[in-house]
Amino acid sequence: MLIILAFIILFHLASAILLFVATIHNAWWVVSHTGHEVIYADLWYSCNSTCYPVVNIYLQAVQAAIILATILCCVSFFVFMLQLFSIKQGERFIFTAIIQLLASLCVMTSASIYTAQHENFHAASLKSGSYGSSYIVAWVSFPMTLISGLMYLVLRKRK
Repeated sequence: MLIILAFIILFHLASAILLFVATIHNAWWVVSHTGHEVIYADLWYSCNSTCYPVVNIYLQAVQAAIILATILCCVSFFVFMLQLFSIKQGERFIFTAIIQLLASLCVMTSASIYTAQHENFHAASLKSGSYGSSYIVAWVSFPMTLISGLMYLVLRKRK
């Protein structure tokens, strides 16, 4: 049973780390022209040798949703730890599961909005780029938070 608990905790921490990486790292959109330097665009700035802010109403929704997902994922971890020591034997971790599933919904929302509206975020010179590693990490963290939330929904406290 201790091995299962360790796996659940590590799985949750891995999804939280992926959410932090997706939020902080500046590679949601990558443009590399031949003979020029690579330009990275994240949720806040587009950078080559200098950075300038990117402002768009859809991008602000992506920013809010991914930050909310990260916060909810961290909160659900602390709630899990509290419930681990406070709920009675045989009860489920429903509150933790709800928070984690909300985090999953926020990740999916932010990545979906970015997918649908990515052409409106960038200047014309940056539209020829492709999705970067942070975008992929955000999509990878979606099933991880979803599976984690479903695990908490099924999980019962044992001795």
